[in-house]
Amino acid sequence: MKQKHILFDLDGTIVRSDLGITKGVQKSLEHFGIYEELDALKKFVGPPMVESYTNFYGFSLEQYKEALDVFHDYYRSVGIFECELYEGIEEMLESLSKEYKLYVATSKPEREAKRVIEHFGLDKYFTFVGGSDGDFNTKRATKTAVIEYVLETNKIMHRSFAIMVGDKSHDIAGASNAGLKSVGVLYGYGDLEEFEGANYIVKNVEDLRDMFLC
Repeated sequence: MKQKHILFDLDGTIVRSDLGITKGVQKSLEHFGIYEELDALKKFVGPPMVESYTNFYGFSLEQYKEALDVFHDYYRSVGIFECELYEGIEEMLESLSKEYKLYVATSKPEREAKRVIEHFGLDKYFTFVGGSDGDFNTKRATKTAVIEYVLETNKIMHRSFAIMVGDKSHDIAGASNAGLKSVGVLYGYGDLEEFEGANYIVKNVEDLRDMFLC
């Protein structure tokens, strides 16, 4: 591979995190008298929260902010660690870190992303963990902005030397907007339809590893 820098999404790419996120969302919707099964809320995993609350449930910005407060009450204390690594992820990261510089570029707030990475002891594999600073009307509210932030902070000037790995259309579009190639992973929360424009698509963690090392 030509690339020397690999940027990874977090939720749906490194960790299976839907349980904690959907429980938090479920509680926030119940606050408004809306009752949903957890499986119906997996669509919240990945995209900025403001998009999900406003697009799926027609929330106003004021309702969204109120819902987010309820979500955070649960997620920051309990839900954040209701997740697990995808099988083979740590072994893959260990192998890739010997050949590439690895980064996290996630729409999850940066402080929370660092907590998850440190919780699983993965910080030793990553050069930098970059996340959002909020998902509405902030400097790093979009995936494109997060990717740009990671690139600029780490002085990655040649975009052809970096590539983005993720499981949602936001990862693919964000990479394209930032001038990077992208890899869509089918083991996460997205599906094949989301990966239009992706340069590569892989089915599982083993295929992802082999793409970079074989």
